Amino acid sequence: MGPLDGVRVLELGNFIAAPTAGRLLADFGAEVVKIERPGTGDELRRWRLHGAEHGANTSLLFRTLGRNKKSVTLDLRHEQGRRIALRLAARSDVVLENFRPGTLEKWGLGPDELRAVNPDLVIVRVSGYGQTGPYRDRPGFGGVAEAIGGLRALTGYPGQPPTRVGISLADSVAGLYAVIGALLGLLRRGGEVVDVALYEAVYSLMESLVPDFDAFDVRREPAGAGLPGVAPSNTYRCADGKYIVISGNGDAIFQRLMRTVGRPDLADDPRLADNAGRVRHSGELDNAIGAWAASRTQDAAALELDAASVPNGPILTAEDIAKDPHYAARGMLDRHPVRIGDRVAQIAFPGVVPRLSEHPGEVRSLGPELGEHTDSVLEELRIGAEDRVRLRSQGVI
Repeated sequence: MGPLDGVRVLELGNFIAAPTAGRLLADFGAEVVKIERPGTGDELRRWRLHGAEHGANTSLLFRTLGRNKKSVTLDLRHEQGRRIALRLAARSDVVLENFRPGTLEKWGLGPDELRAVNPDLVIVRVSGYGQTGPYRDRPGFGGVAEAIGGLRALTGYPGQPPTRVGISLADSVAGLYAVIGALLGLLRRGGEVVDVALYEAVYSLMESLVPDFDAFDVRREPAGAGLPGVAPSNTYRCADGKYIVISGNGDAIFQRLMRTVGRPDLADDPRLADNAGRVRHSGELDNAIGAWAASRTQDAAALELDAASVPNGPILTAEDIAKDPHYAARGMLDRHPVRIGDRVAQIAFPGVVPRLSEHPGEVRSLGPELGEHTDSVLEELRIGAEDRVRLRSQGVI
């Protein structure tokens, strides 16, 4: 019994953003009914699809984002499909969608129609640029949102092309904001419409980027692995070719770090007593720390820094994470059986975040097969077997 037990969510979204929100709500007990197009389903089912040569037809990415949900196939472009969607909305508390603005209205499933059948419904709308403004009609994916939101201008190294993080960062952050909006709407119980823009989700992470420009004409540029305005905080190469992130930017931490790397002279240097001074001499500090790291393996460097209570993090690969004892102890390697061709393997999936002491979330099931719950959900709407046969023949479900 999760904290959201009894909350019903109708997910009309595809890809990453809205399904991320649906996954989080489902993790904590909400009943999430995911609507997918008959025949093809969410395109995410085939993103990063490994094992196709062994008969796999659903990606583990979908199994992850679709976990704890019910899959119902329904063609929202068909009149009868829309009628069924409205009947599902009438019995739901939240609707999640991430179509381009105006799409639901074109289908007769906009906020006016949804509120007509359920005045208290919380409608969460995720799009590239939001439901208003001159860019509202532009298509927008997460990578584009990172560019428009200001993030890509700061990634990479000076003079080099901007880089991206190897995950769908903008979509995932937008999904988090969608959950916050949904929960706020549920608290209000007043038919709230939540408008989440991917680029704004990214922009909200940009700290004082624009205020510093607006007030002081500060124009931040890419800074590689460092953190501008904070020192020392960087990534350093170790003797075994692996990397470690070291953050020694607190005043007391800095002194412990300098003594650990064998530079008590820098620990006691009055020029470096505060962050402003350390920033002015960040190159000198990085050289000292880098020389120390280069003489030790990643594991050895981490042990010494841990002993000195200096924040550090060896850069872990997927292989490292899969065998890490802390991940395991915290339930972050949540293993579930997955059929891959003719074999079943116990696969580690991400655990539930955040951790609650009294009503923790859980992974009850992985992302479902396409349309796995169509019959059972439509039976709840009292759509009988003969009607379902007819709807299937018409391509509605």
